[in-house]
Amino acid sequence: MPESTNQRITSVGIDIGTTTTQLVISQLTIENTASGTLVPRVEITDKEVIHRSGIYFTPLIDRDLINAVEVSKIVETEYQAAGLTPEMIDTGAVIITGETAKKENAKAIIDALAGFAGDFVVATAGANLEAIFAGKGSGAALYSARRHQVVVNIDVGGGTSNYAVFHEGKAIDSSCINVGGHLIEFERNGDRITYISEPAKIALHATGQRLQVGERVTLPQLRPIVKAMASCVAEVLKTSVHSGLTNELLMTPPLRLEHPIGKVMISGGVADYVYALTGPATMAEVTAFGDFGPLLGWELKVNLEASGFVLEKPDETVRATVIGTGTQSVNLSGSTIHLQETRLPLRNVMVIFPFTSAIPETPQEIAEVVKKVILGLQVEHSEEIVAIALKGPRTMSFTDINSLAQGLLLGLEDYLYRDKPLILVIEADCGKVLGQCINASDNRPLELVCIDQLEVENCDFIDIGKPLMGGRVVPVVLKTLVFNR
Repeated sequence: MPESTNQRITSVGIDIGTTTTQLVISQLTIENTASGTLVPRVEITDKEVIHRSGIYFTPLIDRDLINAVEVSKIVETEYQAAGLTPEMIDTGAVIITGETAKKENAKAIIDALAGFAGDFVVATAGANLEAIFAGKGSGAALYSARRHQVVVNIDVGGGTSNYAVFHEGKAIDSSCINVGGHLIEFERNGDRITYISEPAKIALHATGQRLQVGERVTLPQLRPIVKAMASCVAEVLKTSVHSGLTNELLMTPPLRLEHPIGKVMISGGVADYVYALTGPATMAEVTAFGDFGPLLGWELKVNLEASGFVLEKPDETVRATVIGTGTQSVNLSGSTIHLQETRLPLRNVMVIFPFTSAIPETPQEIAEVVKKVILGLQVEHSEEIVAIALKGPRTMSFTDINSLAQGLLLGLEDYLYRDKPLILVIEADCGKVLGQCINASDNRPLELVCIDQLEVENCDFIDIGKPLMGGRVVPVVLKTLVFNR
């Protein structure tokens, strides 16, 4: 792209969640922000949402199968409403979240939607990844940067509540609890139960309730179970040591709670009821969407405020997880990179930042942090490939670089055991020496891609192309989350 030229591209974001499916189309302005004497750096400089879809119930064939054909019809319908064709879409994201990510045919959705964008970033988002996506989409990350406060975003959906803690715009912690507004289903605008999920059965047992499928329920009967669930969501913000129902429903390690919480934001399907002036007064109002989401939202508001937390309404509520993607390209000098090109090109590799502060001194301490992050994102035993992003070693001394190499190998031992490539993205100019230290410290045949002088953010996605110019240059496409920009 000529240096002086701005370019407009069209991006689509599709979120397929436990309860709802929705779509956002944006127009992005990208331009080269580097001066004429520097390596080109293409960045997103403006974003305009040009179409927001309706909110659809996620189509299911049965409890465990997503109807991929119907999902593709939703996307096709919204393209027509926006006056666009698939050929007019340049890039985009499909994010499969919540309980939907556990469905048997999540991959079928990806295949069904393959023709609807030029270049999709596709992720089946685990609990912690979904939390970060939602927190960036809601505006919590940006709010924490502008106000210099610790902000917790809780994305409360149909099946889960996902916590992301942001400090100075960076995600520093996340967690997830199996509480959502669709865990018990009802006849719409009625009082008869049609389905009770396993997490709801656990909560019913803990509260001594005996509700059953087919039974008619009154608001006084339903309120105690919903209060108990709301109390669990709030308790995760109060302490890292849980017992009873909260402990049973937690799906990940608890929040560390290392910093005082400034503000709490709620996004997701129940968020608008958290910020309502009054709560639902009848069963018909509670079950307007065939679940108890409106009542959960209201009880969550009551519990959080009674616990002393300050609620701040986010910029985006129900659409927080709908993420578009933008594209920027960076050329890296081959003189400072280290790679084996067996698997190149690599596409849609998720970037994770294990170190939110200074890198520890010893290999064992480095390994402990890396293991915890890999475990939290649930990619260790999946087929997903990730890239480890680093600012750089503690210092540019050989001792610190070698300690970093040994710590990374130790922390990623189980991940690499599944024959995955080790991909490192470093901001500092030390890719070649770090790669050489890793090769010297490891006896197994290891596919290693170690690139540097590239600034990325947590949960960005990258494509790494084949080396050019005799291996001296590697093209890297950075697909950044639009709503974080």
